Amino acid sequence: MEIDIRALETYNELARDGAESAAEALSALTGIETRVEVTDVSLRMGSDLRAAFADREFAGVSVALGDPLSGEMVLSFDERGREAITNSLVPADDPERAESAIVEVGNIMANGFVSGWADHLDAKVELTPPTYVEGTGAGALPETAPGDDGYVFVFRSRVEAFTEDVDFELLLVPAVESLERLLERRTDGGVSLEKLAVFNEMTERGATRAAENIATMTGLEAGVEVNRLTFTSITDIPVHVGDDQRVGAVVQFSGTPSGYLAVLFDPDSARASVAPLLPDSSERGVDWSDTERGALEELCNVIVSGFVDGWANVLQTSIKHSPPSFVADMGSSIVSPIAADVGREENYAFLLDSTIETAGADTVGCQLFGLPRPAELETALDELLVERADETRADPRDVF
Repeated sequence: MEIDIRALETYNELARDGAESAAEALSALTGIETRVEVTDVSLRMGSDLRAAFADREFAGVSVALGDPLSGEMVLSFDERGREAITNSLVPADDPERAESAIVEVGNIMANGFVSGWADHLDAKVELTPPTYVEGTGAGALPETAPGDDGYVFVFRSRVEAFTEDVDFELLLVPAVESLERLLERRTDGGVSLEKLAVFNEMTERGATRAAENIATMTGLEAGVEVNRLTFTSITDIPVHVGDDQRVGAVVQFSGTPSGYLAVLFDPDSARASVAPLLPDSSERGVDWSDTERGALEELCNVIVSGFVDGWANVLQTSIKHSPPSFVADMGSSIVSPIAADVGREENYAFLLDSTIETAGADTVGCQLFGLPRPAELETALDELLVERADETRADPRDVF
């Protein structure tokens, strides 16, 4: 299946418009002022999709959609969001009416979400009556979500409130046949869904190799928790990373494709990760000393090498990267200049996002954000031989 990148951009924009319509409907019903924080479409394995929802408590509705947008949509509110919505509509001590209120709100929001799609497709999109759902974890996912080893495109919008501690997510999982019709390549500028899946697998294997390198250097056993390939607006990339304080390093890689890779830890995890690499006599101050910075840059260099050393083998290209550059700031501030540079040529890009965590009581985690230049990634994927997908192991000395 060849995906029309321009069509993917269009439907991502429609998803944002739909989320804004849904958010406006929520505001009109409850008086809670809302904003759409981020909208994206990601290629996800079923196992990663379930891991992303592992510990969340939620309540919401599930709605099935008919042609030409066949699939299933779930609107899920967190616990605080459910309480804020129901308290604004019904008495707090009436659980039956609270459930009905969620269904009513969900029904109006679902219709608002699909209205823009219907106008664009010049067709009426039928919706089933909403079904109330609640629970913890992957129960928030549509029943049509794939098995652990299957792939699916997921449209996701996250909405937050200005005045209340409320957020909710819209997940749209189109049926495969519907997605093929919507995204079938009609113009120049397409990529193979199969090759995107291979690239996603390359990314996960690279993250696994990075986790192994962390374990070798620090003695901390690490593994990949979440891996995803997301197609999103350049302007939304800083929102994906968030505003929490992060410490790590950024590298620029060149070749086919070129782009950037950021390795970001929360401050405590960064300290814990470099501690085994420092002499016992090293000073531990609030600010990072030159010795500590050097140790973190060394660790990030090994992580980066582990992450991309297989790309060159599979893509049969030469990929080199710059020495890691130490960064300490809000995550969004770190990636903003990176996104701005890539955004000189494109409005949308594929963002690689992998989370690595260590085992044990004191969890140490880091996130790897890869941002290849879209046109070069498309060229690399066009030349990718799918049968080379398992050749992701390489000696970094042969690659860099």
